[in-house]
Amino acid sequence: MKKPDTRPVHTPAHLPAPADVAAHLPAPAHTLAEPDTPFAVVDVHKVLRNAERLARRVERLGVTLRPHVKTAKSLDVAALLRDADGAPCPVTVSTLAEAEAFADGGYTDLTYAVGIAPHKLPRVLALLRRGVRLRVLLDSRAQAEAVADAARRAGLAVPAQIEIDCDGHRGGLRPDDPALTAIGRVLHDAGCLDGVLTHAGESYFATTAKARRRAAEQERDAAVAAAERLRAAGLPVPVVSVGSTPTAHAAEDLTGVTELRAGNYVFFDLVMAGLGVCRVEDLALSVVVTVIGHRPGLGRILTDGGWTAMSRDRGTARQAQDQGYGLVTTLDGDLLPGLVMTDASQEHGTLTARDGATLPDLPLGTRLRILPNHACATAAQHSGYHVVDSSRTGTGAPEAVAYWPRVTGW
Repeated sequence: MKKPDTRPVHTPAHLPAPADVAAHLPAPAHTLAEPDTPFAVVDVHKVLRNAERLARRVERLGVTLRPHVKTAKSLDVAALLRDADGAPCPVTVSTLAEAEAFADGGYTDLTYAVGIAPHKLPRVLALLRRGVRLRVLLDSRAQAEAVADAARRAGLAVPAQIEIDCDGHRGGLRPDDPALTAIGRVLHDAGCLDGVLTHAGESYFATTAKARRRAAEQERDAAVAAAERLRAAGLPVPVVSVGSTPTAHAAEDLTGVTELRAGNYVFFDLVMAGLGVCRVEDLALSVVVTVIGHRPGLGRILTDGGWTAMSRDRGTARQAQDQGYGLVTTLDGDLLPGLVMTDASQEHGTLTARDGATLPDLPLGTRLRILPNHACATAAQHSGYHVVDSSRTGTGAPEAVAYWPRVTGW
């Protein structure tokens, strides 16, 4: 077994110290050799290290970090990002189920970063009545009018941000769109205009450091330009929000921006490693599977972890190194060179060797861990995480120190 990564984690003041986290983790409950497979595993030491890395960068950039909880969908993971005094940090959510669960967990500063559908506004209003500041997102006059009407009827301000398109990746208005100020006016007149928000989705295809820096600049410039247009029209814009995991780790100047959002960074994945945003050793999420068969004539090993355990995401297929459905490690986390999960049916995973590697001898019943292409998609296949701490020493199968449930549904 390889030596655990015991490098100290020097934590910024607003993150809990690793020793404090460790003190609150229970004694080992079981090893990874015990639960039925497949199941998801999170390494808390790597999560803390990943969180520390971005927190230090955000401190230098002088903006507020609003983590996106859509990746982990876990109150326990989010608790690692709390202030030193234990206060919940502001977060971004991708579903109202997340908003409701995090509100129940004491989080009162939330941004729902998916375009609002009018039929969802009653749930938004219910959270606002509880004292939760839940921002909604929109990019059309129809949405703005629906929000304004709901706010007036309820006698509540519904804070709303206008989505800005910074790279043509998905929704939003271009900063120079004539509709921008008209939408801003509708929201402002109802007491609802909260700011602008953009997401550099194309940064997930930025394969060089220079390209990621340029994506971060483009993201910043689009959001700031939109905010300036609204302000020039006499409309207040208190929040200018940007963010994606690649640009968050590449931004060098966020002048004019008030907050940065990122979510994948707590776990990272093979797409991020393929872009150069992280190392394979930084991946905090994996899936434990069991060898259930061999096809030596075809050069295949079969496992019980198919796409229902890993997802159908093939995010590395467009990168220089296609990682199939994931890379393979031993149960201890040691990478098995040249072994890749190259195919998946519903409950079967297929492992093959590449680049001239020899197919390893993995007897029936051997447990392995698969590192995912896309952490968000793989995590979504599971109801929770068995938690390990790779900084702890020990022999035998890694010990699980906790089980952290996930928020599910919409």
